[in-house]
Amino acid sequence: MKASISLGGSLLTRDGNADTYRRYAGALRRLRERGHQLVVVCGGGRPARAYIETARQLGAPPPLQDRLGILATHLNALLLIAALGGDADPRVHRRAGDVRRHLGDRILVGGGHLPGSSTDYRAVLFAVAVGADLVVNATDYGGVFDRDPSRNPDAVQHRSLTHGELEEIVRSRFRQAPGDYGLFDLKAARLARRRRIPLVFVDGTDPEEIIRAVEGGHSGTEIRS
Repeated sequence: MKASISLGGSLLTRDGNADTYRRYAGALRRLRERGHQLVVVCGGGRPARAYIETARQLGAPPPLQDRLGILATHLNALLLIAALGGDADPRVHRRAGDVRRHLGDRILVGGGHLPGSSTDYRAVLFAVAVGADLVVNATDYGGVFDRDPSRNPDAVQHRSLTHGELEEIVRSRFRQAPGDYGLFDLKAARLARRRRIPLVFVDGTDPEEIIRAVEGGHSGTEIRS
């Protein structure tokens, strides 16, 4: 299977130590050993948000704020590449054409590229480029819920949704701004709908859920046409 994985920066940076990167590298390595071809796009996490907030206080325009977040995603990508060692292509991939050319035996790791969109969009764009079977969105948010579960303990998780239903949830409930694209980047949701690419939203605090998202048995939310 070909899978594009949007790996939330909040997962990679929450503990701030090497063991975190090793845990995710271990899960990705196991998928590779089982024959799956992977593209992994790293988010920026807390460091990105901190730099973006400082830039906002300094009066920086949104494109400059986004550029700071993009650089943070590249740092996370480089650390994940270090954790993967020889299992990863040593480059941080940003362009769909490069991903298409280099997809093969090794795991491709990417980050952000252009202002105005998040790494979710990059993951979907890469999925289109390589003809991926699905996009996995792994964050500390988990699946898709009818309300914000952090504020509503009785929020109900959706087990499955259509692309159109996901797009409406993102549009109506989550703002789209540098460092804060909420549940999912609206541009990414629209591109996935147009190209009919399945999405799987999982709680990535457990790296095993990423494996289950690709191979089956996950506890998240599936998005299909």
